[in-house]
Amino acid sequence: MSNNKIQWGLLATGAIAGAFARGVKQSQMGELAAVGSRSAEAAAAFGGEFDIPRRHGTYEALLADPGVEAVYISTPHPLHLEWAVKAAEAGKHVLVEKPMGINQHEAAMMIAAAEANHVFLMEAYMYRCHPQTGRLVQLLRERVIGDVAVIQATFSFRSEFQAQSRLWSNDLAGGGILDVGGYTTSISRLIAGAARGLPFDDPVAVTGSGTLHPQTGVDEWAVGTLKFGSGLVAMVSTGIAVNQENVVRIFGSEGNILLPNPYVAAREGCMPGKIVVSRKGESVREIVIASDVTSFAHEADTASRAIRAGQTESTAMPWADTLGNCRTQDAWRAAIGLVYDSEKIPGSWRL
Repeated sequence: MSNNKIQWGLLATGAIAGAFARGVKQSQMGELAAVGSRSAEAAAAFGGEFDIPRRHGTYEALLADPGVEAVYISTPHPLHLEWAVKAAEAGKHVLVEKPMGINQHEAAMMIAAAEANHVFLMEAYMYRCHPQTGRLVQLLRERVIGDVAVIQATFSFRSEFQAQSRLWSNDLAGGGILDVGGYTTSISRLIAGAARGLPFDDPVAVTGSGTLHPQTGVDEWAVGTLKFGSGLVAMVSTGIAVNQENVVRIFGSEGNILLPNPYVAAREGCMPGKIVVSRKGESVREIVIASDVTSFAHEADTASRAIRAGQTESTAMPWADTLGNCRTQDAWRAAIGLVYDSEKIPGSWRL
């Protein structure tokens, strides 16, 4: 171990694992120690690409590696629960790609495992760790646009239908709400909380409409409305089959805020931020937030520092926040009639 850096193991070798690997390389507190895949060949190829010293052909071998302190889990959604629990039971700290679970129940089970084994656990909403998000929260708490009333948040893209792909498969919990829609509910809940001086807020009512694919039943696109106890309303939109304008707009009594790149989601290079503030009677102000690394590097450092500090959860994405976001996604899916087949099994632990 060098310079007290957290020794990271990557559990799965998909594209998002590559983004996190590059982020760890950019980070100050993390180091790539090992990778685990479902085959020795995939682990060797990924390890070679990112210069990872130890390459395991099974996930079990990765968790048995004594040199791994923390694991980043980026399997398809339905496998998060199994491997997060096994990682916690192996004494490893855990960063789980979003959504942490298919539903709130799964997320609660992972949290229980982390508590029982005294390990760190965090849901990997990397934008929460970027300084742009911190600056936004500061502006809202300073009431720069007065009383916040309406939020518009979108994250959507177009992909071609492939029944067996992760995005479109019912077995793999595909669809827009669980893939990128959670960003829109997460940032809306963050903004609603910041407007009240809280870390986050949970909606008191969730409604929505969407279009389900006739073959696999996952959501092609969906819109939702979140009503908060303060009276604030958020309009959220997502999709895997339609390109939309992926921005966040916040409207208040004294002006509005635009986030042109709200989720600062670049997977390599640098990722500065920008917040555009418009106030009544004033010139539009662009606030540029410097960052010479990606959100994934900020995320790796956020998790690594929390682990070194002996924390089991992070202030960037605490457990109560994860549970609230999962509940909101559950309610949004219920509003459009999306229940995965795995959740319909009588007595299923996924319910």
